[in-house]
Amino acid sequence: MYSDAIALANAIRVGDLTASEAMKASLDKLEENSFLGSVVYCDPEKGKQAAAEFDNAYKYKSKSINLDFGGVPTLAKDLGGPFEGFPVRAGSNAVPKDSAYGEDSIFAARCRASGFCLFGVTTSPEFGLSLASEPAIGPICRNPLNTDLSSGGSSGGAAAAVASGIVSIAHATDAGGSIRVPAACCGLVGLKPSRGIVPAGPSFGNHLGGIASELAVCRSVRDVASIFDIVAGDVRGPFPPVEQIPVPAGKLRIGMISETGEDYPTSIERVEVVEAAAKSLEADGHKIVPLDWSKIARLIDVSTGVFADIITINLAELERSTKWDFSQSELITQAALERGQNMNGTRLWQSLNEMVLVSRDLWQHFEKFDCLLTPMLSTAPKPVGSFPTDHSDINLHFNRMTAFSPLAMLANISGFPAITLPFGTDADSLPLPIQILAPMGCEKLLLSLAARLETELRWQHRFPIAGLNQ
Repeated sequence: MYSDAIALANAIRVGDLTASEAMKASLDKLEENSFLGSVVYCDPEKGKQAAAEFDNAYKYKSKSINLDFGGVPTLAKDLGGPFEGFPVRAGSNAVPKDSAYGEDSIFAARCRASGFCLFGVTTSPEFGLSLASEPAIGPICRNPLNTDLSSGGSSGGAAAAVASGIVSIAHATDAGGSIRVPAACCGLVGLKPSRGIVPAGPSFGNHLGGIASELAVCRSVRDVASIFDIVAGDVRGPFPPVEQIPVPAGKLRIGMISETGEDYPTSIERVEVVEAAAKSLEADGHKIVPLDWSKIARLIDVSTGVFADIITINLAELERSTKWDFSQSELITQAALERGQNMNGTRLWQSLNEMVLVSRDLWQHFEKFDCLLTPMLSTAPKPVGSFPTDHSDINLHFNRMTAFSPLAMLANISGFPAITLPFGTDADSLPLPIQILAPMGCEKLLLSLAARLETELRWQHRFPIAGLNQ
């Protein structure tokens, strides 16, 4: 039996509970789980109003009602969007407290139109600069599977809220693994879509040169597939339209990376889970094609450098265009800002060219296989405090992130889609995640393989969804 957002929407549709009752359950569970620090802003009245409006429209069979996620409570991330009426402070004291935006983004409008009822904003690290969600502005977000551990970043608040069952699905963004890493830490499914396939307009500028994507963290592959279908397409720039490529007929050639080199070693059990997934797919008749780390190590290093350049130059532009008071920001943010301010045009142009070449070179590998199976994390989720931001060593900070998830940034820099899902548990009952990458436009292939692996039920959610009888 599924325990996910679609199951909750179905329960509301058949009358097992109302949207208002689901909203009350989410608000109550948020209060009970406040120690997780997953939510930075909550507006119960907006949530209750949205739920009541759905219930009323459903009662009178309004033609405008949409039942995809009808009546399902959800949360926005404190980075991305925006969602009208909900503040986006990017986890920073540098951003004014009254920073609520006046209109939904296209992404947000499509989410609302699908029936979601929004009631709050989840915790993210300052300006998304970490793979932990522990902003100095607060709160510190903890992993519901073990509260001594991080829930990941930068969509860590979203992942903690979904894994704990406060909500069944939550908005998330990914510029360097920020959907996939928290999903991997918390036993969830996360898809980073192809470059340019999900709209970020009309006014939000977080394309970050094309490395950032928006979607959600989810409890099932079918939830990922459904929300992707709802928000993807009809983007209207700035990138060329990305057409969905049908899943190839017949057996697949699946590349596999298990070892991740001396600089970014992956623990044995996280190597073994990749090999276990490969064996399951091989048993279906697919061919496994090993890819040695040495063949891809240069692309990892280049991707890390390009990511750092784009993130820091974006901060410099934010400081110039907004006049926010970055003296109120964390030390690592100030160091990143200074790096961006000191970057010359030649260096930036070089990085943008390198980004294009990473995509080209990765395409060449995909001439040998249809998709690529890899580890998602090198270790178990890190203890809270493992990614400190009270220092100015920006290179050390970025290297720590790469070491924790060596193959995360490659998808962002290349523009390729990538999905993560849990495929087992370690000795401490924490999830063992895997990642699958594919060429641009191959989300259906990723979702198909992930759905197949999900059927093995090697991971079970620990906490029920608020309002859903299971």
